[in-house]
Amino acid sequence: MNTIVSDWQIVSVMDKDEHIGDVLWATCVEDMTFRFFKGDYICTSRIIESRSNSQLIRTHSGSLYQTLGDGKHSVIQLRDFELLRNGFSPQVIQQLNDHTGQIIH
Repeated sequence: MNTIVSDWQIVSVMDKDEHIGDVLWATCVEDMTFRFFKGDYICTSRIIESRSNSQLIRTHSGSLYQTLGDGKHSVIQLRDFELLRNGFSPQVIQQLNDHTGQIIH
């Protein structure tokens, strides 16, 4: 097992109506690879395999994540992907876009 996460979301990245791929956005509980500290946010590379029965997610980079508890599904636009990679949750990105009524970057 590489990394255990909680408060997780599968985030679909869209370019208008085209589905680009899905990533995992979560909070680190424990990381055996020493890339993350407990409590750090994680935004993964593209998900290539998800096993709901064992709560395991494998990403394009080869990392393996075990998800704890129930997760959510969210959608963001490709133009907002850098915000996600920099720690903004999909919900905060949506609030920022709703509040400003325009692209925030």
